[in-house]
Amino acid sequence: MKVLGGLCLALMLAAQPALAEEYRLGVMDKLRIRVAEWQTAEGAIRDWSAVSGDYSIGADGSLSLPFIGQLAADGRTTAELAEEIGKKMQILFGLRDLPSASVEIAEYRPVYLAGEVQTPGAYPYAPGLTVLKAVSFGGGLRRAEPGQRFARDFLRSEGEAAVYLAERNRLLIRRARILAEMNGAKDIEMPKELGNSDEARAIMESEKALMASREKRLRLQLTALADLKSLLTNEIDSLGKKSETQTRQLELVQGDLSKVDSLAEKGLAVSSRRLALEQRTADLQAALLDIDTASLKAKQDINKASQDETNLTNDWDAQLAQELQNTEQELDTLALKLGTSRDLMSEALMQSADAAALKGGLSAANIGYSILRTVGGKTEQIRATETTPVLPGDIVKVELNLATQ
Repeated sequence: MKVLGGLCLALMLAAQPALAEEYRLGVMDKLRIRVAEWQTAEGAIRDWSAVSGDYSIGADGSLSLPFIGQLAADGRTTAELAEEIGKKMQILFGLRDLPSASVEIAEYRPVYLAGEVQTPGAYPYAPGLTVLKAVSFGGGLRRAEPGQRFARDFLRSEGEAAVYLAERNRLLIRRARILAEMNGAKDIEMPKELGNSDEARAIMESEKALMASREKRLRLQLTALADLKSLLTNEIDSLGKKSETQTRQLELVQGDLSKVDSLAEKGLAVSSRRLALEQRTADLQAALLDIDTASLKAKQDINKASQDETNLTNDWDAQLAQELQNTEQELDTLALKLGTSRDLMSEALMQSADAAALKGGLSAANIGYSILRTVGGKTEQIRATETTPVLPGDIVKVELNLATQ
């Protein structure tokens, strides 16, 4: 039972996702919490559904959970919060085994756009967000001067093109990772279209970590099934030896019974002994039948484990094929969007001398970016550029003064 329980636990651990990058939680972050407990004595997993669920970090920076109450969450990582939840539950309920808590970010707190953007306001945060991408969410830079609509269209299309390019780069590296997994390669080859930029290297490291996690999960699942088959094979061998012993005993008893029958015919044996030997014969035959049944059940379990191995491998291949197909479709869609954005930029350049000046390095414009970020309860203003990373809760402020043509 302990061995089978360990195998089940290994399969569950193999299914867990890779750890997220270090991130400090803040007010308005939405979390998805799941709590489970491996009960060693029972050899089973207990799901704490009363505690599991989706929660939001309140304005005071705390998280309110059933039974546990208020937990300080602002400025902490998901791993730190998960560890404290497990310890508090163990103490609160007097549990022998430490519960395993999983804390994932269901939705980041939003970022805010202010100043000279087309549509200021709050927008959902996504990992890898930069100032330029954030401004594109708000429709690009705002141009209030009459007659300069084409310059505004150029800036908006330029921002959208930058977002599409970043997404295309991510998909190209994802495709390279999927092809590496399909070919059984140990490393991912950088797509030639991306060169060796810092952004491409960062995405590549993330995909390598994902590939290692997925490979480890598959290996653990296959190892667990192989261990189960080995355990069942040993059980069959043991049952075979036991069957041989019982068979020899049956032969001896049947020999004694035959002798007693011969003596009984001559009136030299009592019937009680004959009945005892017949009962012993019946018990041994029943035991042999039980052994044969248990051996057959173990063989069926081995066949099922072998089928599970085959299904796991086939499902993995099918999943990779589907992921590759979806990635190719997304790349085709992005290529169309990118082409449309470039066409709009070209049209704006032809229609507006102001936009043409912008393409020449924004010589006719003075654009300033800054980020208001709260750290440790204090708000600081950071000078930024288009490529500056934006964090959840940041306020991106844009100042734009276009020169008069």
